[in-house]
Amino acid sequence: MRLKHIKGAEETVKSCKYVVQEPKNYKGQFHTLFKNNNPIHIEIGMGKGNFIIQMALKYPHINFIGIEKYDSVLVKAITKLEALQLENVRLLRMDATYIETIFEKEIDVIYLNFSDPWPKGRHEKRRLTSPNFLQKYDSIFKEKKNIILKTDNRHLFEYSIISLTEYDYHIEEISLDLHSDTIENIETEYEIKFTSLGYPIYRIKVSK
Repeated sequence: MRLKHIKGAEETVKSCKYVVQEPKNYKGQFHTLFKNNNPIHIEIGMGKGNFIIQMALKYPHINFIGIEKYDSVLVKAITKLEALQLENVRLLRMDATYIETIFEKEIDVIYLNFSDPWPKGRHEKRRLTSPNFLQKYDSIFKEKKNIILKTDNRHLFEYSIISLTEYDYHIEEISLDLHSDTIENIETEYEIKFTSLGYPIYRIKVSK
């Protein structure tokens, strides 16, 4: 699906105080951006920002970093953030493929919400729960490794269960229909859309 170009999006992203312009300069030192030593949670593929912003509002003593690849998507989150003036949120405009060059032993939780399933076998390494990415995450977690995934894609969910457990992650929570369970949940924009169409939402929380 082709993304709609938003005029001025690149300039908005470059001038926004919430967007970290040279993230490599903060590798291993992202706590200095927040001026505290609170836990840091990241969302890879944050979309328009509803999830990470609502999480930041609910948990002011946790620092959140949203990662998004496209300016035209990120600018939607910027508009919301600037209205709220949240101090525990920062954004990165980057490709997650290079995540291990940005963070080093400082992340407590990774959220993977409605990631691209990359259904073709030849694209397996692009899946955010593939061994390729799990190896990258090893170097960015502070201590205990925590990953929480939500998706409407059954095949990605099944693939992720296998990939995560084979990589020695332990399943702490699992749901085959999140909205029918009692698990605490903050919705993403995609989630609201898929739920309205009657699709079940799958969720898994793992750690090691």
